[in-house]
Amino acid sequence: MDTANVYVAGRSEEIVGKAIKDIRSEVVLATKVRMQTADHPNGSGISRKHILQSVEESLQRLQTDYIDLYQVHVWDHLTPIEETLRALDDLVTSGKVRYIGCSNFFAWHLMKSLACSDANRYVRFISIQPQYSLVSREMDREMMSLCLEENVGVIPWAPLGGGFLTGRYTREEPTSGRLSAKVGESAWALRGTERNFTILDAVYSAARELDKTPAQIALAWLLQRKGITSPIFGATTLEQFADNMGAVGWRMPQDIWDRLDEASALPSEYPNRFIAKFARPYASN
Repeated sequence: MDTANVYVAGRSEEIVGKAIKDIRSEVVLATKVRMQTADHPNGSGISRKHILQSVEESLQRLQTDYIDLYQVHVWDHLTPIEETLRALDDLVTSGKVRYIGCSNFFAWHLMKSLACSDANRYVRFISIQPQYSLVSREMDREMMSLCLEENVGVIPWAPLGGGFLTGRYTREEPTSGRLSAKVGESAWALRGTERNFTILDAVYSAARELDKTPAQIALAWLLQRKGITSPIFGATTLEQFADNMGAVGWRMPQDIWDRLDEASALPSEYPNRFIAKFARPYASN
C-alpha cells in the first residue's frame, strides 16, 4: 500500500493507517518524504532534520511503529545525498524503516545514490517509483537498464496513463476527469496525442483478441516486463479495482506482448542505436 506525507496534507496517511491498523503485519506499507509540508525553510527537502521530523509525523498518522518502504519523493539539489542516505540508514538501523526507495529520479541521481551507499556502507535504495506505462516509456532511455544492472525494483505510478489506457477517453478534449487538466502529467496536451491513440488502438485490438478490458491489457503488459515489481493504480470504485485486478492470473501471449511493445516503443535514439548494434541489450521480458 503506497502513500506519501504530502497527499491531501497528510490525510491520506491517516486514512491508510486506520484501514490497516488491525492487519498491519499483512501489509507492505510505503510512504514518501521530500515535498513541502510546512511554510518555513525546514518544511521540505531531504535534509536530516526534515527526514527525522517527517518520519515521526508519518508514523503517528499511519498508526504504526515502522514503515516497510520509505521513499524519497524527488531529488533535492540543496541537500548532499550523503546527508540524506546517512539519515535513512539511521532510520533502518533504528527499526523505524525496513527498506528505502526513491521516486522521480534521473538515472544519474539513482546511480550517484547507489555509489554513495556502497562507498559508505549505507543501506541502498531497493526500488524506484517512476511514471511508466505504454504511453510513458521515458524510463527505457537509461533508467530501466540501470535498475536491471543494479537490482533496483521498479514500482510504476500512473500505469494506465492517468486513465487514458482504460479507453474512457476519445479524441475529443475532455471537460472532466483527471486528463482534463491543462498542465502537469495529467494534461490532455500530453496524453491526447496521435501517437498515444495509435498505442490505444493496439491495446483495444489485444483486448478483443484476449477477451480482456483495455486496463487489464495495459497492466498485464507491465507485469510481464522484466524489472517491474508492482504497478500502482488508483482505482476510485470497487468496480475499477476488480477490473484492474483482472490483469493478474494469466499470461499474455508473446506475439501480442511484442505488438504492444513495438507500438509503444520510443523512437530509436543515440546511443541506443549504437549499443543495440554493437552490444547485446537487456531483454524486455
